[in-house]
Amino acid sequence: MSDLEDPSARARGVRYSRELEGHLTWLDTFSGTALGVLAVASGIYTYLGVSSLLDDNGAMSAFAAIAYSVAVSVGIFVFWSYMLRLFPAVRGTRARMGLLGAMGLGSIAIIAMSSWLNAAALAGSAAVEQHLAKTVQDYQVSLERAHEVALSAQGLERDVARVRQSFEDLSEQEATGNLSGLAGRGAVFRVLRQKSSELAGLEAQIASQTPLVESAFTEGNAILSRMRALTVEAGPVEARSVEFSEQAVRLAGLITQMRQLSVASLVERAAQDLSASVVLPELDGRSEQTRGDQAATITSVLEVLAQRAQTLGRAAQAVQDLPTAPDTTYTPISSADAVILYARNFIPSWAGAIAIDLLPAVLVFILAITQTAIRTGREGTAVEDSLTLAELRAAIAVMKEMDAAMKEEPGQRATPLPQKTAAE
Repeated sequence: MSDLEDPSARARGVRYSRELEGHLTWLDTFSGTALGVLAVASGIYTYLGVSSLLDDNGAMSAFAAIAYSVAVSVGIFVFWSYMLRLFPAVRGTRARMGLLGAMGLGSIAIIAMSSWLNAAALAGSAAVEQHLAKTVQDYQVSLERAHEVALSAQGLERDVARVRQSFEDLSEQEATGNLSGLAGRGAVFRVLRQKSSELAGLEAQIASQTPLVESAFTEGNAILSRMRALTVEAGPVEARSVEFSEQAVRLAGLITQMRQLSVASLVERAAQDLSASVVLPELDGRSEQTRGDQAATITSVLEVLAQRAQTLGRAAQAVQDLPTAPDTTYTPISSADAVILYARNFIPSWAGAIAIDLLPAVLVFILAITQTAIRTGREGTAVEDSLTLAELRAAIAVMKEMDAAMKEEPGQRATPLPQKTAAE
């Protein structure tokens, strides 16, 4: 005998169904209220999120934010009320799939119009602070890179000093007659001194830039410290963002200044001029042989100049080939945009914002499963097996009334009509 034919199994199924129906009846007493509370809570956070997007703080903006949040609350309440009533009630697979698709589209719409604003209200300030902190890191990288390049350019001072020293040594050798064989301060000596003087001027110019570079770097670090403090200070993040923007502009100017303080291009141009712009003095030898020796020595000096210039130019070019400091610009951002931009860092806030809107979906599935269990428990049972005691009493009372009515009806037909008297 199958379960459907077994009276005891049918009775257990009916009792099981009645028990579930009793639970549902009790749950229905506050399910609507709970859904309304969730919808109102979502509307409140939506209002906070919308308020953060509106630039104007006037009455019209407040009214617009309230209207939007009320519309969201009503929409959430109506949508999930439909789902809670209709989805568990339908039985066909196609109907279930259709309502499931409608519930998916509605959930996406709720996330689009409410959940991201809820996340902005929950974590908007923290997301803006995250944006400020990331901007500080970008500016720090840019400042350190600009300082590194500037220091590398300042290091060219040693290369310039080495070349200058070599020309001074050659001039001393010429003065003692160990270079061209003619002691004194003649044409060769003057050529060597000319180039050493040019390099000495370049060396002094490079040295004068060092305090400026260090001063700019020190001031930049002070600005970075203030910007870091602004990211964690107490108070509204909007007010801090205004000062942060001002400090960012100052720091950007300092980074640009440090880029301009780099002397690599100056050294490269000086290296090109070192051998190209040589003022040759008049040969002052007394004899033709002496003047020939001077010319030969000057030619050798020019070759040395070209070699030193090439070496110095390569050093300057190596500094110029270094990666430059990346351009960093602080862009103010709203709390809603910050939550979206840094969503990966605020997963718990996003989860809470979405859960408060989509939690009724869990209730929909719970009701659907329970209704299916109730139908399964009642399957194969006759109507009289599923009657409750109250329904049975009501049915008996109706039957008694019907019996009484049927008994009274023939009696009313048998009652004789009153006879007319003779006088009438």
